[in-house]
Amino acid sequence: MQIVARIRQMAAPHWLALFSLVAAGWVLLYAMAVPADQLELAQIYGAEFWRSLCVVSPDNAGFWGLTAMWAIMSAAMMAPTALPALTTYDDMIASGAASKQGFAELIGGYLAIWLGFSFLAAGAQIGLYKLGLLSPMGQSVSVWLSGALLIGAGLYQFSALKDACLSKCRQPIGFFMQYWRDTRWNAVALGLRLGAVCLGCCWALMLLGFVGGVMNIAFMGLATLVMIFEKLPELGRHITKPLGWGLMILGLAIMTNGVLTLI
Repeated sequence: MQIVARIRQMAAPHWLALFSLVAAGWVLLYAMAVPADQLELAQIYGAEFWRSLCVVSPDNAGFWGLTAMWAIMSAAMMAPTALPALTTYDDMIASGAASKQGFAELIGGYLAIWLGFSFLAAGAQIGLYKLGLLSPMGQSVSVWLSGALLIGAGLYQFSALKDACLSKCRQPIGFFMQYWRDTRWNAVALGLRLGAVCLGCCWALMLLGFVGGVMNIAFMGLATLVMIFEKLPELGRHITKPLGWGLMILGLAIMTNGVLTLI
């Protein structure tokens, strides 16, 4: 009965708006991932605006185009990972402690943090591309870069900062009780804090997009599922450290293969 009630609760307009935002983000990411020649052949998007939006290589899109791509990708990937916190806030709406307007402001603050991350990620992509370490579609062409990103992300899984951030993501009611203030912009402030905590959890995993391919929809979809499961209270605690070991082993294997190739 609780599951049925939750499903009915998520049919409310503010939830439908959130789901529409996530769905639109994934549709745009798919459009960006379609090769340019296929776009022209099928004439999927007639407007020049859409054609230019779908060109996301550093040479063509530039810094602002890449920033927009990372912002869309961050919204599409990270909004679903905040589901435990959002459902907790929704329960507070039902109890009268919060409002639907606050729900929108919470998400706005949350995504603002990931917009900041998008600026940094776009700059990193352009820099790595100019160094010859990334392909035009944002995938590593260097075993050393791939190995370093994987090992770094694996090590971060064991860090105290990762653990502290995950604890807040997995127990959002404690997070809201700790930082709740009876002020006008409290929901925005909570969203900014929640976004910062989420960034502390997931930034290293997000940068693995440079390994699997920033425009590889299957890889980024898998990464989204991993980050969703990792934030679940019961399931997540069984994922974090095994994932860390797996990432480090894979990184070492890639680097070892690179050394053997040189011999």
